[in-house]
Amino acid sequence: MLEIEKEIQTTIRCIIDKRLMAMKAGETSNNNEDFLGILLESNTKEIEQHGNKDFGMTTTEVIKECKLFYFAGQDTTSVLLVWTMILLCLHPEWQVRAREEVLNVFENEKPHFEGLSRLKIVTMILYETLRLFPPLPTFGRTNKEEVKLGELNLPAGVILIVPAILVHYNKELWGEDAKEFKPERFSEGVSKATNGQVSFIPFGWGPRICIGQNFAMMEAKMAIAMILQKFTFKLSPSYTHAPVEVVTIHPQYDAPLLMCKL
Repeated sequence: MLEIEKEIQTTIRCIIDKRLMAMKAGETSNNNEDFLGILLESNTKEIEQHGNKDFGMTTTEVIKECKLFYFAGQDTTSVLLVWTMILLCLHPEWQVRAREEVLNVFENEKPHFEGLSRLKIVTMILYETLRLFPPLPTFGRTNKEEVKLGELNLPAGVILIVPAILVHYNKELWGEDAKEFKPERFSEGVSKATNGQVSFIPFGWGPRICIGQNFAMMEAKMAIAMILQKFTFKLSPSYTHAPVEVVTIHPQYDAPLLMCKL
């Protein structure tokens, strides 16, 4: 593990060093078109503005940001897509409804931003998938100041673990069918489905809510729409349902699917 971490650190550091050298040489035309370029450009401007490196991020902090964005932006979305396809296999009637909606909106054309906002059934399915299989089943928060939480008085610096998956499966919040796949819960949106309570938290909540949640939903809609346009799919007989937490929730024995081209 230490060797792998060292290799990752070295690889990313080399990429950063090359970008910084290119920026110093005035080669900015192609360097600020991705996340790393935007981050480095912003960091450089902040340091120049204050005339002090203490106001900017260190290379180590930039590396951490790169790793976080890669992990948070790719692994979470990929597991959402996997569980969505599994659930659509287990509930083929919803796969049919979702495909009809996608074809009605886009026909066989490439999905576009305006059309994605009209995918009501697909959105309901994605929300219900996020409820049943939140990418991060638990997440932590640390209170900076002393706070009273119900009957508890918490001193500053306490690490609070929020069990999102337990909240999502709570029958008092979601009803006796809390463990069942029912996208119709979200037919009138999240606020109506939760009765205004903070009971749907796949992206966290509050001031630290996931900055990429809107992009993640758009990305997932785009991918599912393109898959539904081209394929019907069902689970292979070899599939074994065994969700397991490996930071995010994965199918322990993978998700073999039988894809049939339309």
